Amino acid sequence: MFAEQRVVQFTCQGSSLIGILDLPERPLSRGVLVVTSGPQYRIGHHRHFTLLARVLAGRGIPVLRFDHRGMGDSEGEARSLDAVGEDMHAAARAFFAQVPEMRELVLWGLGDAAMAALRYAQADQRVSGVVLLNPRVAPREGEAEAGPGALAQRVLAGLVGFDGAALVILGGGDPAAQQLPALVARHELRCKCVTIAGAGRTFASRAWRDEVAEISANWIASW
Repeated sequence: MFAEQRVVQFTCQGSSLIGILDLPERPLSRGVLVVTSGPQYRIGHHRHFTLLARVLAGRGIPVLRFDHRGMGDSEGEARSLDAVGEDMHAAARAFFAQVPEMRELVLWGLGDAAMAALRYAQADQRVSGVVLLNPRVAPREGEAEAGPGALAQRVLAGLVGFDGAALVILGGGDPAAQQLPALVARHELRCKCVTIAGAGRTFASRAWRDEVAEISANWIASW
């Protein structure tokens, strides 16, 4: 399906933010808002977000990816992912205004952005689903050690508190992420877990990114 790509400019707390909308000629009623985390911006590592948007839009799914305040081409001061809820709210408002056919939203986030997406999803009733890629469940090098499984439990608690659908995509080459399927299996959650064999934390190869896009597109269109 043909998709138009357009620049979207909107404001958040007085700052001008920039996003890219991939808009299919016949958009479905369920769109995808890509949540980014620093130092990423709307293109993503290895152009992951750009390529993802093209695949989804080709299936009729409108996609908006944008720069948070202080990132990429957006104005304002950079902030932690615990403080980007207003940015996501402003982006969602602009997205719905640009695509009047849209009725609900799926948030898509990689790594730290996955948790930010999950947190915001609980506060916005228009969010019907989340796609979480390799949500961070272990401290980074140099960070204080969390208690055993504390970060994984935080992701699990977010899933428990979200009433919508959830897809978790894990890289088989990211050992820390493999805690999640066992945790999810112990709870009756509306959550699907998929592991891509060999894939690392950022899904660096084109084959892995293509697989992520296909899994995401098929799941978003399936419910």
